[in-house]
Amino acid sequence: MLTVTASASEAIRQLVDNSGADEAAGIRIAAGEPTEKGTPLSLAITDGPEPGDEVVSGDGSVFLEPAVAQALGDTVLDAEVNDGEIAFALVNPADTPSSNGSEPQ
Repeated sequence: MLTVTASASEAIRQLVDNSGADEAAGIRIAAGEPTEKGTPLSLAITDGPEPGDEVVSGDGSVFLEPAVAQALGDTVLDAEVNDGEIAFALVNPADTPSSNGSEPQ
């Protein structure tokens, strides 16, 4: 299941608050139109999940289209906020160095 970091939860909460949507709103991640380079993901603020969506809750809610939920598996959703700009990133924990500073074996 997708894990949402504290910074991503805060960014989602800010987006929803600034959008004027109600408290139950969140972001929905869905598959875009496939291209020769792969299938991009789309992110949109929505009032709630669509039928069949996986719901990941925290301080901010994330709704995942079923195919996206399956593809993301144990991925982590992170965010960085700089000068009011939000950049989301999906990170596979297996691709990052472990917390002790060494590379995964």
